[in-house]
Amino acid sequence: MKILIAKDAGYCFGVRDAVNLAYDTANDKGDVYMLGTIVHNERVIENLDKAGAKVVEKIEQVPDGKTLLFRAHGTAPELWKEARKKNINLVDGTCPLVTEIHHEIKLLEKEGRKTIIIGDHGHDEVVAIAAQVEKPIIIANIDEAKQMRKVKRAGIVSQSTQMIENVQEIINVLMQKVYDLRFINTICFPTRRNHEQIKELALQCDVMIVIGSYTSANSKRLTQLSLERNKRSYQVTSSSDLKEKMFDNCNSVGISAGASTPDEIIQAVVNKIKKIGKNTEGAIIYE
Repeated sequence: MKILIAKDAGYCFGVRDAVNLAYDTANDKGDVYMLGTIVHNERVIENLDKAGAKVVEKIEQVPDGKTLLFRAHGTAPELWKEARKKNINLVDGTCPLVTEIHHEIKLLEKEGRKTIIIGDHGHDEVVAIAAQVEKPIIIANIDEAKQMRKVKRAGIVSQSTQMIENVQEIINVLMQKVYDLRFINTICFPTRRNHEQIKELALQCDVMIVIGSYTSANSKRLTQLSLERNKRSYQVTSSSDLKEKMFDNCNSVGISAGASTPDEIIQAVVNKIKKIGKNTEGAIIYE
């Protein structure tokens, strides 16, 4: 059974940097506090907790003199202001590509445009983007786009892990509703690469495995893209979710993983599939 792994499967650089920053800070300071989960992967959060990086829900839960690490998904300006009033150290783990989205949406607002965010309601990243401007409109799908009232001037950014197909469908609708429309493509390049790879891989393999937490929006999107092209696509959180029957009459397996999935989980999944398929050869990296 041939195993093909998408070259850009797993950690993107923003997540990897944020996780490493959390480990380094905990090692340096003895412990560190995170306002919400730094990334959407339960295994990563468990391991960070063991290393001394603790998740809290409110800034008030951070003891005086301790360190607070802001998440990769971005943080609302009000929380930054609140944190600066306390006797705590602040460390910014925001992905630089998310920071760029914050910058772009503020520029759109300065241009006098109604700001629109294409993204998932309630997602940490979208909440932080929305907090950068006054009364933005959040649109998750084409149906919501059709319900939007007409406006004269508007500017659009998107959640960094959106599918380009969803963004294009929404923009096509909004072009009929906005006289002066400006769109800035803020889908991050690691997401674009991973999406393109899984689209190709799903067509070439008998079975597709997407590794990622069900709390991870980008992992769910990878699964959706794969299922649209290959009905034998499965999302798993770890090797323990794999069942032998998934690989019945299977000669080739494609593997991808969400941006919050660490390397060791991907390797464990590969090892389990090799065992099921009685493979003696290693997996092939698909570029």
